[in-house]
Amino acid sequence: MTTARDLMITSMDVAPGRPVERGEMSLALAGAELIDLLTAGAATLDDDRIVPGDRTATADRLLDQAAASLREAPYESVGDWLWRRGRGLASTYLAVLEAEGRLTRRHHRWMPFETGRPVLTDSPDRRLAEDRWAANEPVLTILATTAGFRDQETGDTPGAVGEAVETVLAAVGDAVVELEAVRQRRTIEQAAFDNIWRGG
Repeated sequence: MTTARDLMITSMDVAPGRPVERGEMSLALAGAELIDLLTAGAATLDDDRIVPGDRTATADRLLDQAAASLREAPYESVGDWLWRRGRGLASTYLAVLEAEGRLTRRHHRWMPFETGRPVLTDSPDRRLAEDRWAANEPVLTILATTAGFRDQETGDTPGAVGEAVETVLAAVGDAVVELEAVRQRRTIEQAAFDNIWRGG
């Protein structure tokens, strides 16, 4: 299991009815992948630049894809990599989990041809993610908060993480803030455009 898989499974388990923005989730998943690559020695950080490391294959296809996407010199910043790798990543993880049988689609009897809401199946991966969540594992809980499906509680202080991991978590947080600013700007621009067409 990888942190990204645990994050995706957990988001569906603890907040099944709560909408999680795909953009935030994709950025958090990319951050989770990078943290696992750092932990495995497949990458290191030089300040905020990602330096590819050991290219030994992992047991996870998506993590191998993430490792293969790391760029040689000039090395990419963590922020740039999050935006590039994160594009559509939440949908990719959902598709892979469904293909592996770790989630299914719940269909309504009166709308049998509509694509149903994805629902987790009972699996060892789901139980491992539940255990990690119950243990309040710092990286998982911080990423969940950043992705928007876990509320920051008063006095909530996750355990310590290493400097490189802190750099990645901070970059994910910055990217999510930037994404929200872009959304707000587009909303304002669209409202102004609509106002012009209405003759306002």
